[in-house]
Amino acid sequence: MTDLQAELRRAVRGDVGFDVTSRALVTMDASNYRRVPLGVVAPRDADDVAAVLAVCRERRVPVVARGGGTSIAGQATGTGVVLDFTRHMNRLLSVDPQARTAVVQPGLVLDRLQEAAAPHGLRFGPDPSTHSRCTLGGMIGNNSCGSHSVAWGTTADSVRELDVVTARGERLRLGREWAGAPEGLRALVEGELARLRTGFPELPRRISGYALDALLPEKGADVARSFCGSEGTLGVLTEAVVRLVEAPRARALAVLAYADESAAAHAAAGLLEHGPLTVEGMAADLVPSTASLPRGGAWLFVETGGESQAEARARAEAIVRAADVLDSLIVTDPAGQRALWRIREDASGTATRMPDGSEAWPGWEDCAVPPARLGAYLRDFRKLLTSHGLRGTPYGHFGDGCIHVRIDFDLLTEAGVGRFRRFSEELAELVAAHGGSLSGEHGDGQARAELLPKMYGPELVALFERAKGVWDPDDLLNPGMLVRPSPLDTNLRFSVLPRKPVEVAFGYPADGGDFSAAVRRCVGVAKCRTAPAAGSSVMCPSFRATGEEEHSTRGRARLLHEMLAGELVTDGWRSTEVRDALDLCLSCKGCRSDCPVEVDMATYKAEFLHHHYEGRRRPAAHHSMGRLPVWLRWVARTRTARVVNTLASVRPLASLAKRLGGIAPERRIPRVAAETFGRWWIRRHGGSADGRDLVILWPDTFTEHLSPSVGRAAVRVLEAAGLRVAVPPTVHLAKAPVGDGRTVALDPLSLLRGRGRVCCGLTYVSTGQLDRARKVMRRTLDLMEPVLETDAPVVVLEPSCAAALRTDLPELLAGDPRAARLAASVLTFAEALERYAPGWVPPSVNRPATGQTHCHQHAVLGDAADRRLREAAGLTGELAGGCCGLAGNFGFEKGHYEVSKACAEDQLLPAVRGAADGTVVLADGFSCRTQLEQLAGVRGRHLAEVLAAALDDGVS
Repeated sequence: MTDLQAELRRAVRGDVGFDVTSRALVTMDASNYRRVPLGVVAPRDADDVAAVLAVCRERRVPVVARGGGTSIAGQATGTGVVLDFTRHMNRLLSVDPQARTAVVQPGLVLDRLQEAAAPHGLRFGPDPSTHSRCTLGGMIGNNSCGSHSVAWGTTADSVRELDVVTARGERLRLGREWAGAPEGLRALVEGELARLRTGFPELPRRISGYALDALLPEKGADVARSFCGSEGTLGVLTEAVVRLVEAPRARALAVLAYADESAAAHAAAGLLEHGPLTVEGMAADLVPSTASLPRGGAWLFVETGGESQAEARARAEAIVRAADVLDSLIVTDPAGQRALWRIREDASGTATRMPDGSEAWPGWEDCAVPPARLGAYLRDFRKLLTSHGLRGTPYGHFGDGCIHVRIDFDLLTEAGVGRFRRFSEELAELVAAHGGSLSGEHGDGQARAELLPKMYGPELVALFERAKGVWDPDDLLNPGMLVRPSPLDTNLRFSVLPRKPVEVAFGYPADGGDFSAAVRRCVGVAKCRTAPAAGSSVMCPSFRATGEEEHSTRGRARLLHEMLAGELVTDGWRSTEVRDALDLCLSCKGCRSDCPVEVDMATYKAEFLHHHYEGRRRPAAHHSMGRLPVWLRWVARTRTARVVNTLASVRPLASLAKRLGGIAPERRIPRVAAETFGRWWIRRHGGSADGRDLVILWPDTFTEHLSPSVGRAAVRVLEAAGLRVAVPPTVHLAKAPVGDGRTVALDPLSLLRGRGRVCCGLTYVSTGQLDRARKVMRRTLDLMEPVLETDAPVVVLEPSCAAALRTDLPELLAGDPRAARLAASVLTFAEALERYAPGWVPPSVNRPATGQTHCHQHAVLGDAADRRLREAAGLTGELAGGCCGLAGNFGFEKGHYEVSKACAEDQLLPAVRGAADGTVVLADGFSCRTQLEQLAGVRGRHLAEVLAAALDDGVS
């Protein structure tokens, strides 16, 4: 392997990676399969591709071409050298609006092509649900389709010419009338014309096998079209000329509701005569909430187009009238349409979990039958599932007769894998009996190629093998796919994982306490690789900053998978490869909400750091920032805030402190408040015993010591809303208080005693000091016992602390019922006002607002109440998504400054710079406000501060 690596480094100008991390990142795609490659090459051009093929051909090393790695049948994995086209060969070379064509490289992400074509009123027709990260090369290799295929067909329908390098180094320009055909292909086809004319089923989504019938003379002998769907087994694509279509000026989306999926499937074919752009189907099992959908148990998403919104709507209304539906909804608002389409697009991830939370897997998720037979096929499919004791929720392209479904196969035991094989064999026979294709979109790969004889018969499959021999006589390219395939029940990615649960600190309640199951959540759909971020999404800021797979949620999950497997990553929790990949994880928790399967990399990172540094010396930053509450309490107790601030303003002393504390030299140390929120509370409050609703205001570390103005403002607003504010006790009582505990909660003497402070443990969690975090959390629960015996809500102003109390606390102290009670009592500032002061009218600020929704609020808490409160106060405009990049300790740690800054430049800073004069800059998180101040010189304010200022100004 060392010699191969050295030879490749000499031969190519691109990147050559034979290290553990490079290999681990591509062991899997989005399928059930795993193969460990020898190395990865990111070629810079076609010359590099030819050079790699020459070296590998001489050494008989297989080569696999890989795009976004979202293939679902295993065809983007291999044991030899993997070609990664996303790093360098990812450009859009040209767009010709007159000819309606574009020239692209294989690593170009589809959305980048759509963005370039849109100003000309054009688009690329096929649009898989992974359009934000799948590549044109992968789409051509798999002959991808997407939701608009009823209007614009498959990728093969959109290909004009292809530049290909064969396994033996020949460079071909593929096109019609035998253009670019390798020697021997024409003779092969002309000798089998009868078989090619009769052996292929006629249906819109026939993706399985080689499209040799595209080489028939009556079909123009189209070599480029025939190459589509060959899954990298015939040649390596280096450039493509693709056809663009005219995009409708306006669109409408009709959502048609039916009783069940079978009724929706029966109706789909009848809608095609109306010329829709899409006819997509899904059932209630895949929808987190049906609130935004018309009444029913299954839905068809039927999109129409027109020159005007009125024309598009009229076409949608005609379809509604023609459809026999329970209920319907027509949406013409683009934002509303996008929200509905996100439900459908996320199904590829949400389908990996059954309604009861159990796992479901791909493998048989895209069979296609003639659209008119879809209803009958679905009934037979359901019967087959039941006969094998399996469950699955179909969805997909009903208008094309193509069904996606993830099935709850047991791929962890020998018996379960045996059932997987038997079901696969019987389903292949069922699909063939309905005149269908084993693959209707994603290709055969290893998942289905073994069963192609059931669809095509042995003679046509033998012809596929002969065609492969013409293109690739040495079987160098992606061996084991399509022809002479590997068995469908080998190379399963789960087989290498430990069979017993790994001992861990967090509870992982959604995964049965099993860390392996938590890591298995990542199925590879790669929504985390979306760049730039869309709308309010957060995931994955570090990937958008670096563009590197290892800094994506998927990449980190892959490394954790390999750590558990122990084959590539051999040192377990001590792995430096995993540590380095997690180092740039901001713990923003964006993946917890934005990932369709709710991967929670922030928790996995904390878990890993806990084990990685167990019994070892930790980085200085873990002590300086992980123990921040301790240092700040000492400053408060010794009343040395002014001294600390003065010393921090002396550059040499500040530089020394930052160097010793592992803090980025570019950062300024935040100022400590001269008066803490707690001291202000004691000085200002004498206690109140009136009958107003009681709320407990949580004095988080940031509010207490660094931004007490936020706490003071919150008290002002909460009391103006008619609520009675208290703070948590600081002494643990021998017995519970009488009544509702108000006396203790309001007793200022308890604060003076200073025996303890509640703390969510966030800084300890984020640095992986989980033993310390649990100790702090237990002390907090002891202090909070009198509060927990009341119905008083706990209002937390700092979103990251609220998120820690809602999620980390009950997961780290799963055996303590008090943890769940405290988590359930936590409310955000806006939630408290909405729930406990519903009749209160906030002051009218009447100004535009900008800023960023805190990433933890987006991921864990939700911001619906905040949106309503801002609207009621006259604060207009949408807040940006993404992450500020400071993310607690992350942006302060040495070596993180540039990534932290790049994350801020993704959405937050452009939004603030582009704001009009007089715009309120909202930032509820201390980190967000600090980032704004240090990078943009802008003062962000908590929503409580804005409302309090409006109250003090007398605005009503």
